[in-house]
Formats: sequence, C-alpha cells, structure tokens
Amino acid sequence: MTEQEKRALIRRYLDAYNAFDVDGRVETLHPDVEFENVSGGGGAAASGVEEFRAMAERATDLFASRQQTVPSFEGTDGGAVSIEVTYEGELAQDLPDGRTAGDTVWREGRSTFEFADGQIARIIDCS
Repeated sequence: MTEQEKRALIRRYLDAYNAFDVDGRVETLHPDVEFENVSGGGGAAASGVEEFRAMAERATDLFASRQQTVPSFEGTDGGAVSIEVTYEGELAQDLPDGRTAGDTVWREGRSTFEFADGQIARIIDCS
C-alpha cells in the first residue's frame, strides 16, 4: 500500500469512529485484526474482527458524542503509520469511576496502525 492509501484508510476508520458507525470501522479492518488500547485508567483489547465489533458496539453506548482529530501523521519503520490523536467525548451514562453522564472526557495520545492485504491489521491506541 502507498502512504496515501494508508492515510485514506485511517481517515475512513476515524470518520466512521466519529460517526458511531461500527460497520464502517469494521469495513477497514483485516479479518484477523489485533486491537489494543493502553490508557492510564485501564485498557481494552480485541483479537479478530468479530471481537472488535462487539467491543466497538459496547463502546458506542458510553458516549453521547465523540470526536477524534489527527494533528499529525508519520510513517514508521516497517510500513506502519503512527498518528497523534486528540480525543474529546461527552459521556452518555455514569461510569463506575465516578464520572457522570454529561461529563467531558479529553485525552491526547498516539495510535499506530499496521496493514495487511489492503486493510488495517493492527491498531495500538495509547493515551
């Protein structure tokens, strides 16, 4: 894949994420996708597109709105693409950690995407 094709695929994935479009996100993924989210407050992981879909569908209920923006893209060795991410979301429900519906969640982080067969094969989100 060219760098331009990788960036376009990542943008499709992020546009679908921002629109709560789980099917649109899944369309960009390799069937054997590996997903890992590493966060200061915990994390999540999924192996394979069906496990990813289930996780993504559960997450859509947590937020009334959400937006990921990408200040920068950069290629990495081995053909992966790393992006800086700014995330803002409004909670739709109360969480066990004390945050309540209507609270705003804001984070900065980095996501790395790896590719196979013209699709996203691995995503590592760190914030």
